[in-house]
Amino acid sequence: MFDPKYTISNRLLANIKRITSIIADLNNQVFSGVVFVELEKRAREISVFSSTSIEGNPLPLTDVKRILKTAPEHIRDSEKEVLNYNKVLIELNNLIKNEKQIFDLTLILKIQETITTGLIEDYCCGKLRQEPVFVNNPKTRQTIYLPPEQSEVLLLLNELFKYIKNNKNIIDPLILAGIFHKQFVIIHPFIDGNGRTARAATKVLLAEMGLNTFNLFSFENYYNQNVTKYFEEVGVIGNYYDLKDSIDFTSWLEYFTDGIIDELLRVGKELNLKSVIPDDELKDYHQKIINYIEKKGYISDRDYAKLTVRAKPTRNLDFRKLIKLDIIEKLGKGKATYYKLKK
Repeated sequence: MFDPKYTISNRLLANIKRITSIIADLNNQVFSGVVFVELEKRAREISVFSSTSIEGNPLPLTDVKRILKTAPEHIRDSEKEVLNYNKVLIELNNLIKNEKQIFDLTLILKIQETITTGLIEDYCCGKLRQEPVFVNNPKTRQTIYLPPEQSEVLLLLNELFKYIKNNKNIIDPLILAGIFHKQFVIIHPFIDGNGRTARAATKVLLAEMGLNTFNLFSFENYYNQNVTKYFEEVGVIGNYYDLKDSIDFTSWLEYFTDGIIDELLRVGKELNLKSVIPDDELKDYHQKIINYIEKKGYISDRDYAKLTVRAKPTRNLDFRKLIKLDIIEKLGKGKATYYKLKK
């Protein structure tokens, strides 16, 4: 039975209190919808760049942004990694917003499948490994960790999910999310994509436990600032069977919560800057357009005219502002013109 060892150190306790305070402050502030849309987009770009960069992807952030914007058809593996991770973040965010996510093995398999499709053999996508693996030092290429045997992977994952489920209302969600992240990496359940899957899944777990401020930030960004430190904290060195009874999660949990604080503070600064920019402010009538599209899938000027008393020239200005802010896009021509949310 999985029973992780950790200590509620003074540093860990202080971090949890500070995170709670920062999130409360953010939740008590009022910002325009467009600010959140912009920050979500930026957070996803940074997450995609950081999470793939951690695993050795050489593409700089500028190239990642270009690829996400243009989605080219003929691509290299490095570009495929970027598009795959972006796809999984969009899918997970939609599940979270619609409250349809269920944090279980099925979700984990789907995440890994999306992340690795087109990059590894099909029989390894969305499937637990059926062969032994080893973890190398990314710099020296020497083997530093031997994960558990493939025959035990399913059992270990089930024990981890059971631990999370049984302690959701007992242990602080930040601690549970941190424990999941590290233990998942220790189990190393896939041939490839373990790190990216762990980081994406941790986002879902935090959201499911009520901490969904995290769609606005990228804790992967913190890890990518010092990849060596991240690997030292999240991983272990040696043979799993020699280590499993002595692994202490305390240092990792301190580091994990340090990263969340660092990124929350960055996002808080951005929100404060954005809140004073009047061009970004959405009025009630702008929100009516967005809400209608979210419900119906699209909106025409005729539809909008039924929702507001604003004159046609003014309605056109409303549409243009949302287009300029990259929230909606114009489709069709003449009387057949309509608007949809921009992907």
